[in-house]
Amino acid sequence: MWPRTGTRVPSPRLPESPVHIAPLLFPAPSTAPIAADSFVSTVAAPLLPLRQAVAWVLVRCHDLATSTGLDPAGGPAWALAIVGLVVAVRLLLVPLVVRQVRAGHAMSALQPELQRIRRKYQGRTDRASLLAAREEQQQVMRSAGARPLAGCLPALLQAPVLFALYATLSGIPRHESVGALDAVLVRQADAAQIAGAPLSGTLLTVDGGAALAFCVVLVVVMAAAQRLTQRLALRNRPATTPDGPLAESMESAMRSMTWVLPVVLAVTAVHLPVGVVLYWAVSALWSAGQQVLVNRFLPHPGLRDRP
Repeated sequence: MWPRTGTRVPSPRLPESPVHIAPLLFPAPSTAPIAADSFVSTVAAPLLPLRQAVAWVLVRCHDLATSTGLDPAGGPAWALAIVGLVVAVRLLLVPLVVRQVRAGHAMSALQPELQRIRRKYQGRTDRASLLAAREEQQQVMRSAGARPLAGCLPALLQAPVLFALYATLSGIPRHESVGALDAVLVRQADAAQIAGAPLSGTLLTVDGGAALAFCVVLVVVMAAAQRLTQRLALRNRPATTPDGPLAESMESAMRSMTWVLPVVLAVTAVHLPVGVVLYWAVSALWSAGQQVLVNRFLPHPGLRDRP
């Protein structure tokens, strides 16, 4: 029977326990900003075509390495792929290196004339004198076909390639595919380790004594090869007497950089992926060998005979 009008139906009593809220089936992703990933994504976006080219070379070299029987997900196959990338990039830069060396020789041969112009306008700081000195120096360089910035081209062209490789390897733990580096290859690269060190890990994140030792050896080789390259480059310069305090300070700074730059690079390498440090170390060894060949086959015209 239906309850009569006005009859109050008692409400059911709820248990006096804290209310339990079931967890979300798909938790919302964290919105905490990650500075490093945000920076890489922002800068890497314009370099997407270059990243795709780097990925294509890596995949082709990886295919070549695995054709010899190496494990596709093994560290040696991916290490050889990175070495192949170094060889491909440095071979493309050989013509520019030759131009760089010849441009450096031309600029060195012009130093007496440039010093004469500096002495001519020494102590004159008015705008007209500064512009006149600059115009005379540029005229001397144009007449000799010397380009001061030609020596920077190889390093400038390698920098985007290095960053493209950094962005590609940094995306491997997040399984980010790019170009020919598809999802399957990304998972293989993520599993790849050399002496226990993952290619996408850093010296600060690797576990195990062997992995740490391998990373330290890479950094030491990279810094030592850089130092050797700079010393070899200084040997391919004629002995000159600095003209004035400015020239003396520049000469001193150049020689001190043979120690400072390797240390700076070593500190930087600690925070980079192992794959990038491997590329850097192999590229530094290439530079050292290349400088030996430059000293042998493209010596400075004014270089004094050495025993």
